[in-house]
Amino acid sequence: MNRYKLFSVRSMFLWVTSFILLFSTSTSVYAAPQSEEPVPPSNHAQAAALIDVTSGRILYSKKGDERLRIASLTKIMTAIVAIERGNLKDPVKVTKNSFAKEGSSLFLKLGEEMSLENLLYGLMLRSGNDAASAIAEHVGGSEEGFVLMMNEKATALGLSNSHFMNPHGLDHDEHYSSANDLAKLTAYALKNPTFREIVKTPVKRAPNPNEKWDYKWDNKNKMLRFYEGADGVKTGYTKKALRCLVSSATRNGQQIAAVTLNDGNDWNDHSKLLDYGFAHYPITQLTVKGQKIQGYSLVTGTGFSYALAQGEEERIIKKLVLDKRSNPDLSFGLRGFVEFTLDGTMIGRVPVFVEGSRLPEEYFTNQREKTALAGDNSKGSLWQAAGQILRLMFRGVN
Repeated sequence: MNRYKLFSVRSMFLWVTSFILLFSTSTSVYAAPQSEEPVPPSNHAQAAALIDVTSGRILYSKKGDERLRIASLTKIMTAIVAIERGNLKDPVKVTKNSFAKEGSSLFLKLGEEMSLENLLYGLMLRSGNDAASAIAEHVGGSEEGFVLMMNEKATALGLSNSHFMNPHGLDHDEHYSSANDLAKLTAYALKNPTFREIVKTPVKRAPNPNEKWDYKWDNKNKMLRFYEGADGVKTGYTKKALRCLVSSATRNGQQIAAVTLNDGNDWNDHSKLLDYGFAHYPITQLTVKGQKIQGYSLVTGTGFSYALAQGEEERIIKKLVLDKRSNPDLSFGLRGFVEFTLDGTMIGRVPVFVEGSRLPEEYFTNQREKTALAGDNSKGSLWQAAGQILRLMFRGVN
């Protein structure tokens, strides 16, 4: 080999080597920093879930989609359906079907009447099965009719691993839910002020038409007494489901709910799960209502907050999506959405509208309720949202 060819081979080798080194160095320098995910605490549950109530983000899940018996956690669904479909002041009569129901009971008398509101307190604080059946018959026309309402609500909320056969949670092979579904249901229910007030009440008194003294119901949920900020939700137990618990707590303006199914050490496990959520996933405000969109005569229609671990906020991408077919109209004004994505997954979006226009408050309320459903992410079309707003306007909503 002559000197010229040897020089060329050596030059090519050095050039390729340098290129590889340069490429390797630049990759390491410009690689996006990846923060370590928080390590969740161990627990004794067969299945568990942890959810941020405001954003609907599932913070932790252990066999979260496994269909299991849920005992009296069923009554979370019973309560929210009754609140939404019934009149709280209505008197409810105890029938033969609801009287002396097996399991936990308020010991209501046959033919006794009590307001729906007070029955709901007995349902959630003392887990009265007689209250559950009486409520179901009153609101649904029959227990079977009410169960149909429960399953319709489960479908509407996207609870794909839930099916109800009764309003109280007594064991039935076709009656089940999952930890993730119960977390989503709880986040939804806690948006309702009546539900929220009931489940955080430590003690409730109600008139007793058969005795000289009032009913006095102490809440079975011990979390209300020993966990700082605890404000709900429901205990449960049957011989087949074993110990089940949904708890919630609020600290620094953030509410988190925990779910465990078949957990013999649930009080301690819930304390650790809630501590983990508050410590590692604080609620972070990503936009506020009325915030101007840079470069446009547009403002956001709602605020948006999300539970984020350390380092995640820097990875969020905001994207303005406009529908160019709509014309500015100050009586309507919806022009599109700002979408928020985290690591390529959309975590939420807020409507944007022409500055100075006014949208119905009920629309914003509906959007906040949807946000509470983890996995929903409001993926409907812009025109579906626009149609909803127009329907609200023609109904005379201010």
